[in-house]
This record gives sequence, C-alpha cells and structure tokens, in this order.
Amino acid sequence: MGYQVDKSDEEWRQELTPEEYAVLRKAGTERAFTGEYTDTETTGVYRCKACRAKLFESDTKFHSGCGWPSFYQPVSDTVEYIEDNSHGMKRTEVRCANCGSHLGHVFPDGYGTPTGDRYCINSISLTLEPADDAR
Repeated sequence: MGYQVDKSDEEWRQELTPEEYAVLRKAGTERAFTGEYTDTETTGVYRCKACRAKLFESDTKFHSGCGWPSFYQPVSDTVEYIEDNSHGMKRTEVRCANCGSHLGHVFPDGYGTPTGDRYCINSISLTLEPADDAR
C-alpha cells in the first residue's frame, strides 16, 4: 500500500522503542490493563505514536472494561481496516492510514455508544496531545 509516511524497516527500528516496534510494525499487543491510556480521561487528541497522525478525539473514548483504551469512532478516514484471521479468530485489524502502523482491532460490541463499535487500541500505539496543546 502507498502510505504518506513510507519508511524502511530499519528506519522504524531506529525511531521506535523495541516495545513500540513490536506492536506498531509487527502487530503485537500490549498486555491488558498495563497501557498508559487505559483509564485516562484527559481531554485532547490521540495521535499515532509512529507518525503523529490524528486518530481519535478524547470525547469518543469510553470505559469498556476490556483492558485497552476504547473509542467508538476514529477521526474521519484516519484508519484502515484489515481482515485478521490470526489466533483462530475472525477480527478486523485497525491500522493508521497515514503510515500503516498497527493500532489494535475494532469490534461491533460497543453497546451504548453512538456507533455500536469498540475500537480496542493499544496505548503504546498512541500519544495523547492534551486539549491545551492540540492543534
């Protein structure tokens, strides 16, 4: 795929920590309830850790109890969806549309949300820009 941010594997390895690289570039997952943003309620914008693309607004974040930050919708056209049949499950992977980094998965079980969706996103894939700093 042609992404706006197109870097070699070696460039990503140099820019990201080993943990960030494992999740963002190799579709790993951080352990549940360990991520920095799981329970965060700070107002602001969540951006891709790899390329800083704007992905989610804090007002779409909700507490789902799944162990990862949950959102009910991304900022328009900022993510792409990939069928994921790994680990004997049928899921929909969510990637940054700007750089192709793995963010997490989306599930149709966001009960009580405006969209009915639950974007289950790895904290390590995100960086929070508080509202006072957001542009």
